[in-house]
Amino acid sequence: MKVSAIQSLYMPNMMPLNNKKVSNPIAPAVSKTTASALELSSNYNKHLVNFKGYYGDSNPAKKLFWILKGNSDVYEDQETYKTLYKGGNTGWKKWVSENPENLLKRSPMDAIQSICTLTKKNDHYPEIPNNIKTPDYGDKWGRRANYIEINPRTVALTEGDRKSEGLLNVMKLLPAIPPSPKSFANCVVLSQLYPAMYRENDGKTGRSSLYTVDLHSGISKNLTSDKLCRDGQRMGDDEQVKAFNDMAHLRGLKTGIRMPLSAGQMTVKGEPFNWYKHEKAFIDACCWAVDLGFDAIFFDSAKHVGNHEMHYYCGVGEVPNFQQMQYITQQIRSKTGRNDIALVGEKCDMHPRNREMGLTAGNDWGRADDFNNILHEYDKQSWNDEYAAGPVISDDNDNCQMSLEQRLNRIKNAFNGHRDAGWRLPSYMQMHDIFPTSPYAKNTHELMEYGENKSTYGDVASHYNNIFNTSDHAKWYRDAVSNEFLNVMYQ
Repeated sequence: MKVSAIQSLYMPNMMPLNNKKVSNPIAPAVSKTTASALELSSNYNKHLVNFKGYYGDSNPAKKLFWILKGNSDVYEDQETYKTLYKGGNTGWKKWVSENPENLLKRSPMDAIQSICTLTKKNDHYPEIPNNIKTPDYGDKWGRRANYIEINPRTVALTEGDRKSEGLLNVMKLLPAIPPSPKSFANCVVLSQLYPAMYRENDGKTGRSSLYTVDLHSGISKNLTSDKLCRDGQRMGDDEQVKAFNDMAHLRGLKTGIRMPLSAGQMTVKGEPFNWYKHEKAFIDACCWAVDLGFDAIFFDSAKHVGNHEMHYYCGVGEVPNFQQMQYITQQIRSKTGRNDIALVGEKCDMHPRNREMGLTAGNDWGRADDFNNILHEYDKQSWNDEYAAGPVISDDNDNCQMSLEQRLNRIKNAFNGHRDAGWRLPSYMQMHDIFPTSPYAKNTHELMEYGENKSTYGDVASHYNNIFNTSDHAKWYRDAVSNEFLNVMYQ
């Protein structure tokens, strides 16, 4: 079969093209010549497109609530009122100050009613709206967002050697995550959506690395529940994902997923991944995630696209070349019809090549411990509303040895290192930066590799207790972090 001009660049035996520096830092992300080639390739492949999108219930959040409760009546959640964060006047943007392990012990029905209680208008009953849209921060929201990665497998329902309901349990935590401030969005990024490469371990405890993915094999069983049915109505896996995103959006949050770019860390229905053969499968998997309601994709190893600085590369297998990555990001936006998607690159700095690849943000610029350094980087990048690289409060390689005081200082610097909040640098944090994990927990990299049962006596509750730091010091820290969110809420 003939290949298009742009596809011919990806033949397995060809070396990636050299990446040349661009003299004009505000040049368009894709040149006219490249855009023409991309359009040609897109037209050539139209008959091959099998991405069909989401065809589940039009309001899966309402369907989920009905299955959970047996009726559609949403009541005010009194426990939410008892635990509201009272650090200041938060206006209509409210959240709870509650131990995360206690939130996980509540029911999914309670979580939905809590979210509806927090978001209801004054003098109105809580409800699940008919049409839940993602919070509107414009097309360039991802360039200045605060990204919060949560590992749903860690907080999932853990019974013996089984892991499930990760989405429902992350939903239980949403009431305690501050909603997006006035000038930038908070984006919850799930470390997993699709099964890991070795699917026989999916939905089980033990080693199943979330740095790997098996595409087009459905949603990970770590995330979903097979118990959601009533009167012959069942929640499909895709409906569960869409319901989660709808509730997060109602909560005032953006959402995203993590995706690897290393060929050796991916399969397609069990077949080893090849960037020439499976490029379209990768694009379609990204598009399906967007169609399920996610607003952002965080690309592992994006720094190394085009074999850039490979002496730092820790992944397995080939990464896409530079022009291929341009094509991938262009196709994700084109196929989904969403120009507001945030495409984020791991360890990507402020080099123009990252913007030219079609990325929105990178997470490797600015030392979070140094306020003046962040302000300096803000000044250097404030001209660019297409792409920015920002400070990392912590990432997936955090050894969890940092003191809570140092974490708090990093958050304070990242949130305030600007002269105009609307032009702030993007920032990046993990679940434990909001909800400190147990001092005895593994570091975040190991948590991505393993999904252990932390139960003391084989019960579900102690698994939750043993994930998080339950000390008074941790409670002080959570309240202090809430205060930092409050300080920027209406800037």
